Amino acid sequence: MTRVSAPSPWWAPAVYRDRRPFLLARGRIVAAVRALFAADGFLEVETPVLQISPGNEAHLHAFATCWHAPDGAATPYYLRTSPEFAAKKLLAAGEPRIFELARVFRDRERGQVHHPEFTMLEWYRADASYEDLMLDCARLLACAAEAGGARTFLYRGIACDPFAPPARLTLCAAFADYAGIDLPRYVAPAGCEPEVGPFAAAARAAGIRVAQDDTWADVFSRVLVERIEPRLGAGRATILCDYPSSEAALARPKPADPRFAERFELYVCGLELANAFGELTDPGEQRRRFAVEMAEKERLYGERYPIDEGFLDALAAMPPASGCALGLDRLVMLAAGARRVADVLWAPVE
Repeated sequence: MTRVSAPSPWWAPAVYRDRRPFLLARGRIVAAVRALFAADGFLEVETPVLQISPGNEAHLHAFATCWHAPDGAATPYYLRTSPEFAAKKLLAAGEPRIFELARVFRDRERGQVHHPEFTMLEWYRADASYEDLMLDCARLLACAAEAGGARTFLYRGIACDPFAPPARLTLCAAFADYAGIDLPRYVAPAGCEPEVGPFAAAARAAGIRVAQDDTWADVFSRVLVERIEPRLGAGRATILCDYPSSEAALARPKPADPRFAERFELYVCGLELANAFGELTDPGEQRRRFAVEMAEKERLYGERYPIDEGFLDALAAMPPASGCALGLDRLVMLAAGARRVADVLWAPVE
């Protein structure tokens, strides 16, 4: 029987030698990103890795741990999946512009563009619109490309010009153009849960596989992943914006049509790079959304995460703001010409 040898570890000299150019590019990109934010008046902050709650999204999985007091009493904590809760508390404290290069942790995630420990670039602007963050994203793409020495981003055969202004595409237009689905017809009023039956029927008619127990969010995600995401960020980056309010997470409703939210995602070469919100500051609505998500998490996975009551208190004191989370490792991977995020990590998780 032929024995298949295990791949060499990341620290093997030959492997490391091949990865080192990507890591040097990473250093240049990180320095350029810091300089970009500093020039725009942002303060770099550092928030705790240990959190009371790691986030309250149904499909978000965290690493749990425990702190023991000197008397042995145990307090449960989680490794953060994002610095978002702590960052918004700093906005409530009075900081107007902040960013963090945050090490974050997510369970059940590993692959070519996923890693259990990774770096998230997260930034917030008080008294700014989410459209201001769209401009930030365009500047970041050009900044990373210049620092990494790339004229073009290429991933899975899709090329993208990082210096071209991103295209803006609404979810309604994307569903109509790429799946033939009239999304507004199936979106519920703000604060209400949408009905899955008619939406699932429309997806089936468009050739999308739908299971009997799929929720509205499941159907939405399946259409997005199968029909829309692969077409985004070709030639130039795409900003996919104005999500249904049921998919808003922590984003505020659009004043002109509260069925939709001030949320966008940035795509390059068919790959999601960033997720941004015009931030919700209504603690009652945020609590309602968290409860819906945690009920779904318990149904699917048999667990739920606690709610950070201090975060909800901070929302009430937080100024109007917009914030964005960008996967730094993915951006470096594209700008450095690497094939996977593990190639641009100094010491990948073994």
